[in-house]
Amino acid sequence: MKSNQTVYGILSSTPPTPCGIATFSAALGMALLRRGATVNMIRVLDRPEASSTSTLPVMAELVATDPSTATGVIEAMNRCDVAIVQHEYGLYGGHDGSDIIRVLEGIRVLKIVVLHTVLPNPTEHQKEILNAVIARADNVVVMTSAAAAVLQAVNDVGLTPVEVIPHGAAVASVAVRRPIDAAPLILTWGLIGPGKGIEWVIDAMAGLRDLVPTPHYLIMGRTHPKVLAFEGDVYRQMLERRVASNGVSDLVRFDNAYHDLDYLAVAIASADVVVLPYDSSDQATSGVLVDAIAAGRPVIATSFPHSLELLASGAGIVVNHRDPSSIRDAIRRVVTEPSLAGAMARQAHHLAPALSWDAVAEQYVRTARPYLSRASADA
Repeated sequence: MKSNQTVYGILSSTPPTPCGIATFSAALGMALLRRGATVNMIRVLDRPEASSTSTLPVMAELVATDPSTATGVIEAMNRCDVAIVQHEYGLYGGHDGSDIIRVLEGIRVLKIVVLHTVLPNPTEHQKEILNAVIARADNVVVMTSAAAAVLQAVNDVGLTPVEVIPHGAAVASVAVRRPIDAAPLILTWGLIGPGKGIEWVIDAMAGLRDLVPTPHYLIMGRTHPKVLAFEGDVYRQMLERRVASNGVSDLVRFDNAYHDLDYLAVAIASADVVVLPYDSSDQATSGVLVDAIAAGRPVIATSFPHSLELLASGAGIVVNHRDPSSIRDAIRRVVTEPSLAGAMARQAHHLAPALSWDAVAEQYVRTARPYLSRASADA
């Protein structure tokens, strides 16, 4: 080891790139910093962009359109004690993100690879790439037990240890005083694009007009930049037409912005229920789900591995995919049954401490400690 402080290098997208992995890495890095570590970011980009606004130092950049940048990235990572590598198929250059393999081969320090997507039915090439990533990692992290089970069943894990460390969240008490007769607020947030299932909630709103006061639905978030670049704002425009055709323009509001964490915390605390209506049944991890639970909010989510696991103890209701009636009935229950909503909120608050970024960072430290001890003894 290079000093008394452990030096972590996190390979990831960074702010101002608006994506969940950038937010995840920044929060994990700050939590490691609070534990006394030194944390460096190694930024991943599709193409050269403006300077990072990360609060953590950016030591190098891996640019998908410039394979030569891999050399500097490998050198930067090897100056650290621990390399935390975020993995998502669309994050790196090459077919299915294959460029990451060369980088992993060059890193000589401890490599912890965090898998943000674990597919139960990958293509043969996706499976080949992930198997190559796993083989070059010293440790693999997934965020749910369901993801670990899928990984073991589908991929060739071999002798690489697999750890389950949950997605972290900012656990903060944000006091929001709303009028007692205010309309119940339903919230969906995050980067917007096809597969988010927001149209099904819009359809459900038409069946809630009999409630007094009538619930309102806030859809908060920008269109995902990769979706915007590929197909424009087609999905959001479809949602706007859906609002008009359902006659719920007075009940549905769009907030087309990428807000900072303080603004988002107030918005979440103001919500009576958070809805995650995702179309996919394969989603292994949802940062939005974790943030909602950490804020003590009741949750309604479609059936995907992370929701089934995290909501099983009663913090939320799991509904059918693409089913406005199921979503409508769940919203009706939460906003008209105070005892149910209260029990869901209490269970969410019970789960929250284990999801804090500080608790999550401690698990990464524990994962790294045996390797670092052996490296120190061998030095």
